[in-house]
Amino acid sequence: MPRVTPLPSSALPPQQAALYETFASGYADFRDQAAALAHVPAALDGLYGMLLRLRAEAAVPLRYIELAVVTVSKINLCAYCVAHHQPLLGVEGVPEDAIAALPGFDHPAFDATDRLVIEYARLVTETPGRIRDGVFERLRAAFSERQIVELTLRIALAGFFNRFNDALQIDDGRSAPLLEP
Repeated sequence: MPRVTPLPSSALPPQQAALYETFASGYADFRDQAAALAHVPAALDGLYGMLLRLRAEAAVPLRYIELAVVTVSKINLCAYCVAHHQPLLGVEGVPEDAIAALPGFDHPAFDATDRLVIEYARLVTETPGRIRDGVFERLRAAFSERQIVELTLRIALAGFFNRFNDALQIDDGRSAPLLEP
């Protein structure tokens, strides 16, 4: 049971209501999260609007975004985010057993770039101030600077959403408890 009253999209001005509904049904089923975030329309606008724009621009392939998000969510033990992002990662061709192995990155389904993204997501989540230059050299070999910045942003946002969802007990019943990674 969420710790705040879920708000319907009808409680919002039309622009925010449309954004809410896009996330509630079109992007992925984040209705429960949108219902809590709707208490702060500026946050709904800013966060969801930015995520939709980033997705539309597709500077970083969705496979890498979802690898990063699921990795972060498993590290942070956010059952809601794992339950909602694992299917998106499956659509990107990652087999179920490889997803189950995350945040580990030695599964044969992961190529060198996948492993780098998983490693980077772990580092940003666990030790952001101690990431060695060699990691960035490898990132620059695989990604543009724009992509590195966006990937870092998406990893940090995953951590934000993990904490937001867990603190407010946002759960739609699909989330199963996670075991420690």
